[in-house]
Amino acid sequence: MGKDVADLVVVGAGTVGGWASYFARRSGAKRVVVLERDLVGQGASSRASGVVRSQAGTPATVELGRWSIAFYRSQRELLGTDSGFRELGYMILATTAREEREGRERVAMQRSVGLDVRWLSPEEAVELNPTLAPEGHRGGSYAAIDGCIDPVRNVRAYSLAMQRTRVDLRERTPFLGLRRTKRGRLRGVETPDGVIATERVILTGGPTLREVGRLAGLRIPVGAARHQVVVSAPHPAFQVERLPMVFDIGRGLYWRLEEGGLLWGMSNPREMPGPAREIDWRHLDAMRRRLARLVPVTRGLGIRKVWAATIEYSPDHLPIIGPAVTPDGQTIEGVTIATAVGHGMMWGPAVARIAADLALEGRTGVTDVSDFGLDRFDAQGRSRFYDPVALPFPVSFDD
Repeated sequence: MGKDVADLVVVGAGTVGGWASYFARRSGAKRVVVLERDLVGQGASSRASGVVRSQAGTPATVELGRWSIAFYRSQRELLGTDSGFRELGYMILATTAREEREGRERVAMQRSVGLDVRWLSPEEAVELNPTLAPEGHRGGSYAAIDGCIDPVRNVRAYSLAMQRTRVDLRERTPFLGLRRTKRGRLRGVETPDGVIATERVILTGGPTLREVGRLAGLRIPVGAARHQVVVSAPHPAFQVERLPMVFDIGRGLYWRLEEGGLLWGMSNPREMPGPAREIDWRHLDAMRRRLARLVPVTRGLGIRKVWAATIEYSPDHLPIIGPAVTPDGQTIEGVTIATAVGHGMMWGPAVARIAADLALEGRTGVTDVSDFGLDRFDAQGRSRFYDPVALPFPVSFDD
């Protein structure tokens, strides 16, 4: 039996890992192996809400959203299949004076980097989305290019892309660690089936990335938290082709069209972090009441389905993309970290493209990634940066 050798090993077959393997093959990597401890799409990638937005809190994250939207639009031509992107427009609602002030400042920043975004008065917001209550908010920012994808269709799209570019996918094959030379240089990846010889590795893993990092001798400040998604019963108000999605940013509640009803999602920053797929009915009911105040037509509207998934988060809500750095400050040459920190549908393709670029070439043209590395965190996982346009997550991590 010959030696198991790869130009690149990708750990994790979620959205980031799946698309990264495809991009790497398209960029010339001859043999790409993807390790997945379960089955493709069994994690958060197939349980997401599918929201994709260009509106973000920093110029670099704005570009991640724009790049991903452009990629979703090009998929049919590139692949013959797609992730089901629908342009709906997205409204980030302000319900307090502080949220309005910060929102207007974000709009100014986003416009300065070329994003077509504007501030809506409460009246303009209701005109664009007639299901929105006329009171209880102060309007919000709006970008017409934002939209959503179908998460399950996205898993299918990157699975087909991997297959067509002959990525070597190994399901039910967990990553067990790195093999390094005495001088610390990467020489392989350990699996239950033996060592894969390689000089390049991309570590993904979504909410399990912290565990993956430990196996590699790294401290990656990524936590795991419950995220809940609900789809309402159908209603004539939602049986339309286009209606802007809305994000009640202060409460971490968002909603969009789905199957003739309304899909709405939320997270609870007050609960303990950690893996969870059970439904927290108390918090769901509280958010249901909040939704009914902002979208009155949902009051009394039944629930068609509900699910919970575990998603990841970082202390500053920014992605982590860059070289592997050990707790003592040593860089492991050839190892790249890549996570969209709970924004896999929104930033995943761009993060995957960047990860493939860094792994193969050491640089990327997608956006400036100098602030996305592990080196921005101190020993307690604190960062000097922050992206405010995110769901609220617990302030601590699960250990």
